[in-house]
Amino acid sequence: MTTASTATPPVVQLEAISKSFGPIKANQDISLDIHAGKVLALLGENGAGKSTLMNMLSGVYPPDSGRILIDGAEVHFVSPRDAIDAGIGMVYQHFKLVNSMTVAQNVLLGQEGSFIIRPREMEARVGELAKRYGLGIDPATRVSTLSMGERQRVEILKLLYRDSRVLIFDEPTAVLTPGETEHLFLALKQMTSLGKAIVFISHKLKEVLQVSDSVAILRRGEIVGNTPRNQITSSADLAKRMVGREVLQEIERGEVIKKEPVLQLQNLCGNGLDNLNISLRKGEIIAVVGVGGNGQQELVNVVTGAMAPGEGSVQLLGRDWKQFYKRPSWRDTIAHIPEDRLGMATCPELDLTDNVLLTTRQGFAPKLFLNRTLALDVTKTIIRRFHVACPGPQAHARQLSGGNLQKLVLGREFFRRPQIIVAEQPSQGLDISATEEVWHRLLNARTTAGVLLITGDLNEALQLADRIAVMYKGRFMDVFDASDEKKIASIGLMMAGVSP
Repeated sequence: MTTASTATPPVVQLEAISKSFGPIKANQDISLDIHAGKVLALLGENGAGKSTLMNMLSGVYPPDSGRILIDGAEVHFVSPRDAIDAGIGMVYQHFKLVNSMTVAQNVLLGQEGSFIIRPREMEARVGELAKRYGLGIDPATRVSTLSMGERQRVEILKLLYRDSRVLIFDEPTAVLTPGETEHLFLALKQMTSLGKAIVFISHKLKEVLQVSDSVAILRRGEIVGNTPRNQITSSADLAKRMVGREVLQEIERGEVIKKEPVLQLQNLCGNGLDNLNISLRKGEIIAVVGVGGNGQQELVNVVTGAMAPGEGSVQLLGRDWKQFYKRPSWRDTIAHIPEDRLGMATCPELDLTDNVLLTTRQGFAPKLFLNRTLALDVTKTIIRRFHVACPGPQAHARQLSGGNLQKLVLGREFFRRPQIIVAEQPSQGLDISATEEVWHRLLNARTTAGVLLITGDLNEALQLADRIAVMYKGRFMDVFDASDEKKIASIGLMMAGVSP
């Protein structure tokens, strides 16, 4: 194993850390150093043990064995508060903010003595801190009005206000636009220049190469590499180190004959949508891209039957919306792959068989009783065919990594033989290997279905889509062929509401 080294002593040392959950060994004898003024990227496939390791460092779990040292002294955390008091904080993918409060109020919430601080003094303190670290934001603004990137800055400011010396970022760019991502990277550079230590967890290899000083790779709960950034030649090299094999970074789409329309929107308005027109055919993928909160969720809700259309026409498989959803069939119609795979797509506390039954129960209960034996057999088949890494059908959904849970959801929905597939952020938070498999599954699905892909990842849209629709404030700025290089170059402007 190659070891990253530096002349300065580490702020944090993890020594032979191990953690198991029942028979599952999440981390095994992990040793790792974290240095001030440096960015350590932590990589690994879904389920490799990254989150478990960082949850121990941030006080969520105690290690089963091994030691955590800060400035050479051993520490024992029994809660996240202990870790924060020791100078370690974590910025999670899902922000923990009070929407009705201002930026400054969120930053000072829970701080000792903060209840006697006047609003202007609060805002001045937070404004000075934001300026120092290059986190441009108005401290008086209510959180409910902020973009995802701005909300992330508030979470970072909360940790900086608590004088955190080590900041852990878990998939920090998953919900950011390209512009917000660049803003974050500039802030990270400023933080390290002022002596902060950064742990950067991401599946986006180009970003890892852009920001890291060293890269530690986890595989099946063990460190298999800890390498200086300057020894890694490319994202392909990094992918091979992570997965243990060559990984395609571009996918061969292949040609599929486009057939009859399966979804048609004509002058769709209401519920935040503005005169949407589009026709999705069997054999094609249409990617809807845009900054989150510009009508994508409302569009999904209408198409999947969660919300009735306001004005205009919605036709699914040749039937109007009301007729289609009057008595929807469980098979041969529409499948929805939600963005929230551990909340909406699955039930965390149910086993995998029950999670498969969530959308397929009608197929296993033709009469009065449920044929659970058949459902169990189908679940086993899905696990095998979709390469779901898990202890078995008896495992609970919460025990699966994000990538394996997504593969289970895909297997379940494809078992329904849909003719329309609505896929929301299908590879968000997935490692490169799981992403590759999900992409192949969606491309293969074109032979029998039309796919409406909702994604904030422009690379994903360009890799998979036949056509791209750019959404802004509930309307399509343009719908164009994915091979139109001139239009592709203007996507950024269209996402900001500017016509090219």
